[in-house]
Amino acid sequence: MTEPDHSADIAGARAYEALHVPALFAQWSPLILAATQVTPGQHVLDVACGTGVLARCAAGCVGQEGIVAGVDPGIGMLAVARDLAPQIDWREGSAESLPFDDASFDVVASQFGLMFFRDRERALREMRRVLRPGGRLAVAVWDQLDSAPAFAHTVALLDEMAGRAAGDALRAPFCLGDIDMLRELFAAAGMPGVEVQPHPGSACYPDIRSFMTAELHGWLPLMGVVLEDALAQAMIERAEQDLADYRDDEGRMVSEVSALLVTAP
Repeated sequence: MTEPDHSADIAGARAYEALHVPALFAQWSPLILAATQVTPGQHVLDVACGTGVLARCAAGCVGQEGIVAGVDPGIGMLAVARDLAPQIDWREGSAESLPFDDASFDVVASQFGLMFFRDRERALREMRRVLRPGGRLAVAVWDQLDSAPAFAHTVALLDEMAGRAAGDALRAPFCLGDIDMLRELFAAAGMPGVEVQPHPGSACYPDIRSFMTAELHGWLPLMGVVLEDALAQAMIERAEQDLADYRDDEGRMVSEVSALLVTAP
């Protein structure tokens, strides 16, 4: 039997790690782990770990006596994660059915994954199931799209040049940017009274071309949207003009972004 070819998934995950992680995602991991009060020797689970930026940060916090695990359904993401940190326990699986025993972890965290779970309430119940009594849970989601103006402009550009499906692929990460909605969701999952705090941050890419390359070739394919090379190139050239206001004095593309951090004791 021929083995499935995951080369495209792995290439997309490598682009995600190289382009998005340093520019956007890495800044949030220390904040999330500080909110969960991670200490040396603890057991930590990263749900929807992707290429493992949060798990790698957690490994530095718990030290050699601690244990860090990461779970994700993406084979490409896990392949890159294993290459970067083979000492972490990487598992293929879904948030709705975590492959761990009850009460296995002192800390359970998820960084920008909740928006994409098929059954969010069930996933949150699973995260609570594997959490030890007295453990802490933290989940980060993106705030509303208008809190990330460069991304909002890019959504409009995608709608215009590539169609609604492409625009929706970039809208998707911002779908839970509502504090009341989050409180209701966690309450339905058996966690009433969670704390939800907004946290400002920034997206900082080397230049506009790098930002658009990250979106068109790193993010959209992960969402099942693959653009023809000619269209992608045309969009990059258009973005050089449309996003010029986000270029700083050093030529970098910089935009405000905001995250909502949900914590439960």
